[in-house]
Amino acid sequence: MKTTTSPGKTGGNFYGLGTYLGLAGALLAMIALFSMLSDHFLSYDTFSTLANQIPDLMVLAVGMTFILIIGGIDLSVGSVLALAASAVSVAILGWGWSVLPAAVLGMGCAALAGTITGSITVAWRIPSFIVSLGVLEMARGVAYQMTGSRTAYIGDSFAWLSNPIAFGISPSFIIALLVIIAAQLVLTRTVFGRYLIGIGTNEEAVRLAGINPKPYKILVFSLMGLLAGVAALFQISRLEAADPNAGSGLELQVIAAVVIGGTSLMGGRGSVISTFFGVLIISVLAAGLAQIGATEPTKRIITGAVIVIAVVLDTYRSRRASRRG
Repeated sequence: MKTTTSPGKTGGNFYGLGTYLGLAGALLAMIALFSMLSDHFLSYDTFSTLANQIPDLMVLAVGMTFILIIGGIDLSVGSVLALAASAVSVAILGWGWSVLPAAVLGMGCAALAGTITGSITVAWRIPSFIVSLGVLEMARGVAYQMTGSRTAYIGDSFAWLSNPIAFGISPSFIIALLVIIAAQLVLTRTVFGRYLIGIGTNEEAVRLAGINPKPYKILVFSLMGLLAGVAALFQISRLEAADPNAGSGLELQVIAAVVIGGTSLMGGRGSVISTFFGVLIISVLAAGLAQIGATEPTKRIITGAVIVIAVVLDTYRSRRASRRG
């Protein structure tokens, strides 16, 4: 029977300095490659623009890291983001609400969608893959109904989130960075984090230890929804609009970033800091391919290959760790 792994071993030894250095090395190698292939890639403008475009991906990847750690997956995050953005647009344009309550409403709707996914998954023991696929369609449909299937232009009410304040960095990037730091501390320094790792490693053992895993699993999906709501505010601040088509396919980018960072698809192992490196790698890859003029099919082939390689490497590491154990 699979035994539980201590949080120190999962978050500390596996995700030690060597792992972080390996991810950083891969990121630097990619930057060096694109710098040689493009004269304009290695520039302040490129990296400041990149930093201000990825906050939504950063916060979504944090939530997905927690979900994968407990052995689940959420395919609805892109649609839930669109749902939250649509709710904000209705509150501001339709009901005349101010920015703060509209933002709270959007995040609340997203958190509710996540709670529904988690509750159905846990109550009926249905794979979260299937449940979130259904929520994906429902959330997108509600977003279309709210906006009349049209982009709703909100204006610059949220523009302060994406306007650079220092060194070309926006408040949204700083907020996303703080979310990553807080999530890493929760995962590695709290009882809640230990429970999540234990649930993903061996849920039955956690249950036999007298801990009910159900509320923790639901809470993680609710958190994923809440972070999708935060990501929606970041997107609104950049676009100055709520697009019911926003986030289409974003779940694949989020999962790719988390997997590249080394979080196990089987549960029980993950690191938010490593996920951040995964976000940077996939974002730099996309920006570099765009700058060298790669076609859309080429981008998809290369990105897909990187994801497959990351999964293969994760499987290899897991098997090697099992032999040592």
